[in-house]
Amino acid sequence: MTFQIVILAAGMGSRLGRSLPKPLTTLGDGRSIMQQQHQNIRAAFGSEARITTVVGYRAETIVEAFPDVDYVYNDRYDQTNTSKSLLRALTSTGRAGVLWMNGDVVFDPRVLGRAIALVERGQSFVTVNTAKVSDEEVKYTVDEQGRIDQLSKTVAGGVGEAVGINYISAADKRALIHQLGRVDDQDYFERGLELAIAENGVRIEPLDISDLYAVEIDFAEDLERANLFV
Repeated sequence: MTFQIVILAAGMGSRLGRSLPKPLTTLGDGRSIMQQQHQNIRAAFGSEARITTVVGYRAETIVEAFPDVDYVYNDRYDQTNTSKSLLRALTSTGRAGVLWMNGDVVFDPRVLGRAIALVERGQSFVTVNTAKVSDEEVKYTVDEQGRIDQLSKTVAGGVGEAVGINYISAADKRALIHQLGRVDDQDYFERGLELAIAENGVRIEPLDISDLYAVEIDFAEDLERANLFV
């Protein structure tokens, strides 16, 4: 079975204050953020994993560092958010389900191993951490069946945080593509997922990885925290 992986790496990452794209930031063990992502992907899915990376800001630096994967270019990277980068990726990957991640996530290799069963049975999911609920992070609520209901930074009464690693099944992909095309340019992709749930009846499971580490690198203190794990 071929696994289709997308890495969203088009943004400028200005909050971290680096000149290179954020995925090329060096971790404490000498790897870049994206290098540890690639290694984690290969460890979980082997050579069957097909990686497509969405690039924009200083795209050539990422392409030079990782020449052996597929690329999609978001030429409006400075005017759009992750919703439009993901839209470009989903429309370029055929009918297959897609597991995608933000290009700034440092995570435990076991996260993807835990996801394999859901991917194999075609269950869309959002990876979550129930151990903390910070105001500045993407939060979520669940419905009566325990599936994802609301998903955004403005959610009230969130039961946990989304950690930037997600999967949309082949059956649900068309609905998400439709909704990503509708949302505002500055929306995060989570808005497309919310609308697919509310308007298309897409069922998305929360995949709890609270016992494992997953750190999105926005600020220098996030990088320091990630380096405690790698």
